[in-house]
Amino acid sequence: MAVADTNVHYDLDPEIFGLYLDPMRKYSSGLYTSPEDTLEQAQRTKLRFVADRVNLAPGKRLLDIGCGWGSLILFMAQEFGARVVGISPAPNQHSYIHDLVRERGLEDLVTTRVGHVEEMEIEPRSFDAVTMLGSIVHMPDLGAAFARAHAALRTKGMLYVSESCYRNAAKHAEFSELDSSAFVRDAIFGWGDMRPLSELVRGAEDAGFSVVAVDDLTEHYHRTIEDWLANVARSADRLDEIEAGLADKLTRYLRTANAGWGFTTKHYALTCAKRR
Repeated sequence: MAVADTNVHYDLDPEIFGLYLDPMRKYSSGLYTSPEDTLEQAQRTKLRFVADRVNLAPGKRLLDIGCGWGSLILFMAQEFGARVVGISPAPNQHSYIHDLVRERGLEDLVTTRVGHVEEMEIEPRSFDAVTMLGSIVHMPDLGAAFARAHAALRTKGMLYVSESCYRNAAKHAEFSELDSSAFVRDAIFGWGDMRPLSELVRGAEDAGFSVVAVDDLTEHYHRTIEDWLANVARSADRLDEIEAGLADKLTRYLRTANAGWGFTTKHYALTCAKRR
């Protein structure tokens, strides 16, 4: 089964992400409810939105594929009493999460596993919910990713996938190999493919899921990235101390991402149910 090594970005020093993300280091779109919302407020609102979409409740088991710096799994354990497992191929992320788990006394609720979900043995029908926030873009075999999530879920389990997508297949063909797109894909992440929403829906349905909701979060991600850009500007000196030219590199990446929203790219949340 094909896997992509994205550690080139996600295994960087966690301080880097603390300098431009919110305090939880949540690395995906927030959800803004008013012009006055801060980035931190928007990210907490987004996590509550995800919890609602997957019907989370105390004692339920949640698998977060691509758990990043632990924002979702830590939040769901603390706020909802869920039993969570986070998967990421980046060892630095696990070390960071484990320190927070010990600090907060969440050892009984939070577990992480290092590696690619495509290569892991996961007990079938053992989770009530599966989440993938900005991670399926880094999985070359889309069908296998959805099939793995479906197999992990119990009957009536819920899947939440939020992902950046090209607006349609024609835009994917036209823009995916431009220099700016290749820079983000190769120089930042190592590998990634923003498929059109139609491919995500087909992958979910082919795996056996029933699609129950599609939410357009494009404008929310644009605002999220504007907040990240402002943080990069404020932290430019410290970022460049960590790595020469890092502030400019991050600025180019984020501006490239924000330039396409609505025209070439969209950001969707896809919620699916396993009916049997």
